[in-house]
Amino acid sequence: MSSLDPEFGLSLDEALTAVADNQPLVNSVTNNVTVNDVANITLHWGGLPVMSDDEREVADMVAIADGCLLNMGTVSETGEATMLAAGAAAGDHDVPLVVDPVGVGATPTRSRVAERLVTELDVDVLNGNYGEISALVGENAEVRGVESVGEYAEIAATAVECARQTGAVVVASGETDIVATEDAAYEVHAGHSMMGEVVGTGCMLGVTLAVFAAAIDDPLDAALAGTAAYGLAGELAADGVFGDYHGPASYRVSFLDAAAGLAGEELSDLSDRVERIEVR
Repeated sequence: MSSLDPEFGLSLDEALTAVADNQPLVNSVTNNVTVNDVANITLHWGGLPVMSDDEREVADMVAIADGCLLNMGTVSETGEATMLAAGAAAGDHDVPLVVDPVGVGATPTRSRVAERLVTELDVDVLNGNYGEISALVGENAEVRGVESVGEYAEIAATAVECARQTGAVVVASGETDIVATEDAAYEVHAGHSMMGEVVGTGCMLGVTLAVFAAAIDDPLDAALAGTAAYGLAGELAADGVFGDYHGPASYRVSFLDAAAGLAGEELSDLSDRVERIEVR
């Protein structure tokens, strides 16, 4: 068993086994651009996907689920109400909740909706790119559409501040993924540049975190394991372990295959993949 960090005592193998053994039911209220990929990668990790997004039933579905993802990729008035109902049900039934505030900072509407999600709900894990996490804490951020642009030299400190303001474990995805709590930050060195060539990799990371949070009790362990597993799948796909690819479209297929097959691979020791860093 390889350990993510001696401090936690959780290995990636153990995390993947926990997901496979529990087969967590995860309800995703997500966008209509990447909904198919979000459902498929939930299944590939070993979870059971359900995509209830009707306000009339979503609370009942979340009540019987093991995890819940709220993704505001195509936010609408109806979707806002549905996400708040789903998030409230998650809180009422102790269902781990992951929020992905896609595009926060790009428009006043998205910023308002994201503010409601992180202040009115009990969020376990918050997932966003560098720009989105910066926007959430009121720092200068450049978010064009749903993409993060600009420079974020102090992203680790920003992620810690976001965790302090929201009470959630924060995953800030970018060139180097950051996982942060109120008093600690970690760099996760896993992933490949090809992942940025495929629409929806941020959405799939969000539901990956929901799957792992549904199977692993500690949100920080779940966030570290989920982020590392996701990046390793991206690397194995780029290395051609799951077949040749010839561009972004075929890489996407290899990446999904890698997520499905990661548990069967002989994974290297991850002690050098996760590094606790000092944050002032």
